[in-house]
Amino acid sequence: MSVISLRLKEKDMGRLNELSKIEHKSKSTIARDLIEYGWEFLMLKKYKEGKLSLGSLSKKLDTSISETIDLLSELGIEAPIEYEDYLKGFEVLKG
Repeated sequence: MSVISLRLKEKDMGRLNELSKIEHKSKSTIARDLIEYGWEFLMLKKYKEGKLSLGSLSKKLDTSISETIDLLSELGIEAPIEYEDYLKGFEVLKG
């Protein structure tokens, strides 16, 4: 694991402290979580804007295509497959 040192505004440090207390986690853990959430948010935003394909998004999030589709659905972002594609996939599974 790498180490980084950075300066935070008082407001940001206050938020880190608050989340640390709420979540009962160390400030370092909270900071790592926030970086991960920020990464996911930005990648999802790029996908929604059409700047990333589903496959690229899946790779960036380090998840399978089905997990990525589930996440998109959970967040209310329309699934990138049409109903006909779903039916074709279902037929393939039936074999």
